Amino acid sequence: MPSVGRKGLEMSCCRTGCPFFLLIVMSAFQISSCQSATAQEKPSQSLEAGTIAVSVDSLNGSYAIFDPVSDKPIVHASVGAQVDHRWIRSSDYPEHSIQRDSVTDDLGPQERITITNHGLAGQPDLVCSIHLRSAPDFVTVTVKVKNASDKPLTVQAIRSLDAKGAPVVDLGGSDSSDRVLSDSFSEDRPGIAIHDLSDATDGMHRAVGSQLIYSRGTKRSLFLGALSSEKFLTVLRLHVEKDRIASYEIDSTGTTELEKENSVQDSSPEDQIELSLPLAPGAELSSEPLLISTGADHLDQMETYGSLIRRLHHPRAITRTPAGWWSWTAYYFGLDQGTALTNATWLAQNLKDLGFNFFHIDEGYQYARGEYTTPDVNLFPGGMRILERKIAAFGLTPGIWTAPFEVSERSWVYENHKNWLVHNAAGQPIHAGWVIRRENKPSLDPLYVLDSTNPGAQDYLRQTYSTLTKDWGIRYIKLDFMDDTAIEGYYYKPNTTGLEAQRIGLQVIRQSVGEKVLLDKDGSPMLNPVGLVDTGRISVDTGHKFDASKEAAPGIAARFFMNGNYFLADPDAFTVSKQIVTDEEWHGGIKPLTLDEAKVSIALAAIAGGMYEIGDDLPTLGRDADRLALVKNQDLLNMTRLGHSSRPLDLMSYSPADEMPSLFLLRESKRQSIVTVFNWTEKPTQHKLDFETALSLPVLGHNQVFDVFESKPIGTNLNSLEIALPPHSARVFKIVDTSIQAAAPIIEMRAPEKAKTGETIQFSAAADPAGVPAVAYRWDFGDGTTSNDPNPEHSYTYAGDFAARLRVDGLDGMPSEKSVKIRISGNIETQFHPTEKKRLPQE
Repeated sequence: MPSVGRKGLEMSCCRTGCPFFLLIVMSAFQISSCQSATAQEKPSQSLEAGTIAVSVDSLNGSYAIFDPVSDKPIVHASVGAQVDHRWIRSSDYPEHSIQRDSVTDDLGPQERITITNHGLAGQPDLVCSIHLRSAPDFVTVTVKVKNASDKPLTVQAIRSLDAKGAPVVDLGGSDSSDRVLSDSFSEDRPGIAIHDLSDATDGMHRAVGSQLIYSRGTKRSLFLGALSSEKFLTVLRLHVEKDRIASYEIDSTGTTELEKENSVQDSSPEDQIELSLPLAPGAELSSEPLLISTGADHLDQMETYGSLIRRLHHPRAITRTPAGWWSWTAYYFGLDQGTALTNATWLAQNLKDLGFNFFHIDEGYQYARGEYTTPDVNLFPGGMRILERKIAAFGLTPGIWTAPFEVSERSWVYENHKNWLVHNAAGQPIHAGWVIRRENKPSLDPLYVLDSTNPGAQDYLRQTYSTLTKDWGIRYIKLDFMDDTAIEGYYYKPNTTGLEAQRIGLQVIRQSVGEKVLLDKDGSPMLNPVGLVDTGRISVDTGHKFDASKEAAPGIAARFFMNGNYFLADPDAFTVSKQIVTDEEWHGGIKPLTLDEAKVSIALAAIAGGMYEIGDDLPTLGRDADRLALVKNQDLLNMTRLGHSSRPLDLMSYSPADEMPSLFLLRESKRQSIVTVFNWTEKPTQHKLDFETALSLPVLGHNQVFDVFESKPIGTNLNSLEIALPPHSARVFKIVDTSIQAAAPIIEMRAPEKAKTGETIQFSAAADPAGVPAVAYRWDFGDGTTSNDPNPEHSYTYAGDFAARLRVDGLDGMPSEKSVKIRISGNIETQFHPTEKKRLPQE
């Protein structure tokens, strides 16, 4: 292939020595003859980067993604839209105009080709914009529907990829060797599983948001992912016939296809509303941009995608990883006032000093969904306000569960304000599931959806979340079942999509709670809440059974790239005690976890590198020293404190005998790495890990290896590991490169040199990212008060010269200590000045 700067390349078949690839593309595009090189429009134009290129065809408006090194096409597609409930495709249009230019956006400079498909009587123009960016190399495709007619239209979906024919996706090997990783509607709708191509549900691998296709034969992959979730859900459908890819389509559309399998599956047809957005003459509607990348390192492709989401959507930063306890798997709906206080007391007395200071009360405390400031008097006769303040007095951080947009039929909102709910065309509230859905018995507690665009509903949200935070003192709030409430329907604000409504509601909640309260996304499409929440669930619920850990593991592995790029990962709680909950069939457990199974549960939470919550009754946990030792394990704690996910090295290449990804690597620093290996099977397994080839670690003959669970060294000067695992087990190893000297973190410390009494002072500390990572901070302000926050605020109450000291513990076990002198002057004013009084505006 000719190379003209490798970008902005124009290809014409009339050029002497036309490459073999172009002949294939021309055949696929059904080009019958060459046009003159001086003609206004070429039959084909392309853009090229190092690892990916795209070619477009002006004869039918299609595009092809190909490998510029081998000239091999990977996928060839057209675009389309569902307009007035009928599909139109770019190939239906008689005219296709191509324009190329260079543009700059939030992702930097890019080359662009725009294909305008037009001239179809009574139909809108389809405008496909294809951007190519290099270093990293990827293509984005966005399709715009422009109503150039004089009549209003409606749009149900916009298709950015419509691939048919053979081969649909070509990664250089047979389709039968492909594996498919499909992200899902939310973290557990359905739970993620990695499938061989032929293992397709009803002949289709369906994904929401992103999908990875990996060839085990060539070890090459194709990754596709939505770059935004502003209005539409991005649904990817890979259709399979036996062991062959038959077709592939990717739509920006509504949520109803997914909700019919979830919250509205048992609802009437009137409540299963198809998204249909009006498009007035002269108006336009755009799909969500679709990223396409290909190459030989699928983990790198996923990490690149995550970094782009971070750049585009600005996730909230968390300075400390939340660690603590939650009530759900310990008590489910049975937690009451007494057991809550007992567990809070136990946590404060036994684990708080290790950083386990979050105390999260989950569902069951409230009277009804949709009435979260009304406690259940049978369980909490003293009310939640007093209880939460007692918890805070222990030095713990109070947390609580809510399902912000769900409304039970028993709730005050449903009984008094049905007009605040999402309606169907007949003006009736849409029924969206039950609190408990049962197959052979009546389901419990019908649910409806709060219309977060309604001013009255917004006031309800403000009052609810202000009460939780400002009255009860809650500092961490779980936001659950947002997948079930992101429905299409009739909103107070016309033509609002389910995802738009969710985003509006989350903005109201964030404004109500302020910037310092942590919000945890649970049960929602993954991309939609980014930038508004602090943490986010990435896996299905865990529990007191090994099967629960096994079910959660693929989601934790597959979504490793989201941690820190979308939000801090929430892998759900780990359970390590011998507790069983016999009346909860789903993950309750009928026999205690073995010690090996307990190690699996806590290791799975540690590799996620995010929230670290205990899901056991704490006094039960305290009865077993070996179980409690797992919770106190310093190396596991440090894995979560760093806030980095372990890389799933065999995410798509795992052996069939291992059943699913089993090998994870965390490069904690230049000196130290953590390797975690699981056995998910019913048989013993063995692994031989060469440090250089399997782990990409330096082999210099001076690696020291420690068994993390046993807290002891197992060898020095090792270049490989041979690991035998019994069924249902995990082992964790720390590999230290002893040629690199242990060191303390390099800390940048900031504090003012002087201030006045009573003035709020901002302190801050940050470890140099190129040095040893910091794992814990402790400030001593010199006036008898301390803080473990990296960036605390403090006020001095009297004048004097103070030495504020900071100790930062590093990963290598060596602390860094610094101090700063602060001169505090003046006195706190004690006199009454009525003219200086000001009202705080009502919130």
